[in-house]
Amino acid sequence: MNGDQSNYGRSKKLGDKNDLRIKAIENGTVIDHIKPGQALHVLHILGVNDNFTNTVSIVMNTGGERGDKDVIKIEGRELTEKEVETIALLSPKATVNIIRDFEVVSKRKIRTPESICGIVKCVNPNCITNSNEPAETRFIVTENEKTKTLALRCVFCESVMTTELFNYIL
Repeated sequence: MNGDQSNYGRSKKLGDKNDLRIKAIENGTVIDHIKPGQALHVLHILGVNDNFTNTVSIVMNTGGERGDKDVIKIEGRELTEKEVETIALLSPKATVNIIRDFEVVSKRKIRTPESICGIVKCVNPNCITNSNEPAETRFIVTENEKTKTLALRCVFCESVMTTELFNYIL
């Protein structure tokens, strides 16, 4: 087992550093450093539901070197760029690790995109994207100065969304 992957799922809260809470995966994706409590939203983004047949492991609110976090391991699946961009809206400090033959072959921090298209529904009911017009949603991604959280500004109607972004994901 690779040293990087062996640390996933260990909790300092338990006091036993050798308590592996999630087994290693042979091939797939590990999403680490998810904002605590967001793992279920990430699973929704990835389409993990009762019809999903791949093995999925989840640890929520586990201790890590950088504080509490959620961790998801998905056997036999690698994420699309659109899925990664969507996860960035909920957990911009997460990392995505690709596992092949029990080894971490790629590890990258999620980067918040400058703009997003077709991922989030505009909060403004009068926006052209919420009509019968064939207009795909487009947002500029910024940071809310007061709360230091992500903010999305619709390029069509200028509406700004700052909270509960998950509720507007398409």
